[in-house]
Amino acid sequence: MSETVRLIKKYPNRRLYDTRASAYITLSDVKELVLKFESFKVVDAKTDEDLTRSILLQIILEEESGGVPLFSCELLSGFIRFYGSAMQGMLGKYLENNMRTFIDFQTKLQEQSRALYGAGDHSHLQADFWAQFLNFQQPAMQSMMTAYMDQSKKMFQSMQDRLQSQTRNMFSGYHADPEEGSEK
Repeated sequence: MSETVRLIKKYPNRRLYDTRASAYITLSDVKELVLKFESFKVVDAKTDEDLTRSILLQIILEEESGGVPLFSCELLSGFIRFYGSAMQGMLGKYLENNMRTFIDFQTKLQEQSRALYGAGDHSHLQADFWAQFLNFQQPAMQSMMTAYMDQSKKMFQSMQDRLQSQTRNMFSGYHADPEEGSEK
């Protein structure tokens, strides 16, 4: 990972300019930066507004429209429903933590694979190994992922129940007595 943040400027003609390379780049180039864990920031050339999230969303949109999509319509609809709700910030953190856990799990599997087959360039062997492993382990992996999703769902439900309980407790002392304000 680079020590300094790579600055990319987006011009009104929708072109991206990499200030480190002093060259125009494409969304594919930005995707490569992401894949290489390169730290970068995309800004509007005129206003200096941070456009990094918008560019990353564009890359996701391109990936989703080609090949096999990662997000189902049901999942995307669920995301949309959370915008503007009180749980929006919590969902973002929840998804970040789950993604971090998933990446950690994947990294550990890759390290175990390297320990088994060595650190040389066995990428074609590893790809074959992973394909065979996943085909053989698919029921187990599916079961594990289902258990993980069930656990996440229970944790989320528990968090929501606690929030509702805290809200009820917070307002339990405030009873509106219709007799209190009237004259006798």
